[in-house]
Amino acid sequence: MSKYVRELDSVAALCRSDGQLSHAVVQGLNLRKLEVDWHTVRMEGAVFLGCRFPEGVEVSELVAKGALVFPGFRELPFDPYRPRLYSRAELMEGWTPVEDGSVDKRIYDYFLEVGRDRPGVLEALAQRVHDHAIEDAMHDLLEGRTDRDGKKKVVGVMGGHGTPRADPYYWKVARIAKHLTAEGYFIATGGGPGIMEAANLGAYLAGVTDKELEEALLILSRAPVYTDRGYMECAQEVLDLFRHGHAGLAVPTWFYGHEPSNLFSVHIAKYFSNSLREDGLLTIAAHGIIFAPGSAGTTQEIFQDATQNHYQTYGVVSPMAFLGKEYYGEKTGIFECLTRQAAGKPYAESLLLTNSGEEVIAFLKEHPPKGC
Repeated sequence: MSKYVRELDSVAALCRSDGQLSHAVVQGLNLRKLEVDWHTVRMEGAVFLGCRFPEGVEVSELVAKGALVFPGFRELPFDPYRPRLYSRAELMEGWTPVEDGSVDKRIYDYFLEVGRDRPGVLEALAQRVHDHAIEDAMHDLLEGRTDRDGKKKVVGVMGGHGTPRADPYYWKVARIAKHLTAEGYFIATGGGPGIMEAANLGAYLAGVTDKELEEALLILSRAPVYTDRGYMECAQEVLDLFRHGHAGLAVPTWFYGHEPSNLFSVHIAKYFSNSLREDGLLTIAAHGIIFAPGSAGTTQEIFQDATQNHYQTYGVVSPMAFLGKEYYGEKTGIFECLTRQAAGKPYAESLLLTNSGEEVIAFLKEHPPKGC
């Protein structure tokens, strides 16, 4: 597979290839209106993933010229071969305050219908192909290939999905994410409500004043948790007030599709597989993870991240900042357990327990990822 040095995920990129597709991967494109003489295109070793070809172009002809053609899946509410991440507008299309007919909800309903835990062979294959496409698009974004803006310094934020919008930790996390984004970091979360929404909100509003951030927080506080009436409408009110925000990343999953994806991330990498999504999110956050108080899910993520650091799984040690001395100290004993486990290991110096947002920001800046 080392021969595949080009990934063509847009018609513009394909046009720049001068019609020569040898050892190129063409992903999820509608090629029906492309003015190309398919009889003269070189395509030995080319791979087409779910592409649509013009009338008169036979797949057998492409195969005879050395191409490998993966056919599309039929009658699905999602595109398994999609070449890019989701946007909130795409996932929310069809939603109204009266009825949730969104694309997001339709995909979730389908996921439940075909069997979330044991889907049929074709459904499972379509989901795996989709998640691979999402992972590929996410790395294109983080490596700077999507926006042509260089490799991103990713900081992850974890915490309780049930943390109300009026909670002090929600406000504190939003302020931390705002300042980190303004200093050049790229915020990534699990994409759900609670602490995850707070972090994506802060990143989105990195360019506003502290007073304007507080105004947004007060608007959101009118519907504190995602089961409250008006929850989505309050988020939309903030977006209408601040139409142009900074980019951040949300990595949610339809496995928890009953929870709405928060609306404050510009880029949404939504998976079917929760295990792939969780491990991937922890892995990309090389510049550190902030852990606000949460429940069992957050605890699992803490020790999963610590495992990556302990064994230097990906060749890097990343800082872990715990926000909440009482919670992670005497209430749960998690920080003490972690520091004992880290004794003598490189990541022992990359652990922080504090109540201060300013200390979290300073700590992450002073403890960049360590290569191993």
